[in-house]
Amino acid sequence: MSRTPRPCLEIEPALAATATGDGAAAEAARVEAHCAACAPCRATFARYRDLGRAVAAWWRAPSPPPDAARARLESRLADLRKRTLLYRIFPSPLGALLIARSEEGVSLVEYLAGGDLRHSRLLGAAGVEAMEDGAEVETLYRELLEYLGHKRTRLEWPLDLRLARSDFHRRVLAATAAIPYGAVMSYAGVACEIGQPAAVRAVAQALRWNPLPIVVPCHRVVGASGGLTGYAGDRIALKQRLLAVEGVPAVRGRDDYRIPRDAMYARTPGSAEYCLPSCACLGHVEHPHRIVRFASRACAEAAGLAPCTDCRPDLHPLAR
Repeated sequence: MSRTPRPCLEIEPALAATATGDGAAAEAARVEAHCAACAPCRATFARYRDLGRAVAAWWRAPSPPPDAARARLESRLADLRKRTLLYRIFPSPLGALLIARSEEGVSLVEYLAGGDLRHSRLLGAAGVEAMEDGAEVETLYRELLEYLGHKRTRLEWPLDLRLARSDFHRRVLAATAAIPYGAVMSYAGVACEIGQPAAVRAVAQALRWNPLPIVVPCHRVVGASGGLTGYAGDRIALKQRLLAVEGVPAVRGRDDYRIPRDAMYARTPGSAEYCLPSCACLGHVEHPHRIVRFASRACAEAAGLAPCTDCRPDLHPLAR
């Protein structure tokens, strides 16, 4: 777990005093030098400064009636609760992970290359107050470890998509969240699912900035030819590892990993059945990009599908 560095703890009283105008000149110079090199303390200084300005404005304002003052305070507290994200940084088999949640749900799961908050998108998020705390976040972490350890197939967390970049991104994330465990769909398929079949590149960019990897399983979205193109930037190996957790095979080529589509079961759009990859019905699909491919019969049946009555994958399963 990441802890606040000692220099940051030691300078915080001077930081608060300087921000509110109560610090000595020597303290102000020390705070300025420290904040120039420390992004988290720079953000904390800005919050203290804003708080000081708000308090000063409050003292200058005429006293409102008691009921109005209480209502205003309650409104401000409600706004603060809404903006607050509780986060923790944890070790995992995939490296350091930051998990953050609001009162509405989980808002961020982030791979931290540097292992601390200095490398997190939380620092640049508008309208967010990040606080390191929360037993509920610890519970989420344990459930995530259970998923990575093959002990659960679902992370049924309430989601807060405030860090998604647009309504279009939220639609892409919603369509991606519907892809079942142990299955893959193409970027073009996701574009079709949201009713914008020409927006394949935009879908890929939305998933590149997915604020909730693993939970919103963008690792289950692959290229039209089965290639593992793109994941959390260029971390293709992480994508392969997450698919392997779910039993999805990936063959390593000269330049990338690739899903062997002819070794996976398939569900055509709108069907309640799953087929062998050689099933004749697959050749008559109007939008073949929308085909969902499953790693195993067990995954297909866990998604509520029955064996195709034509190709009978239950009687002629794929060889492994």
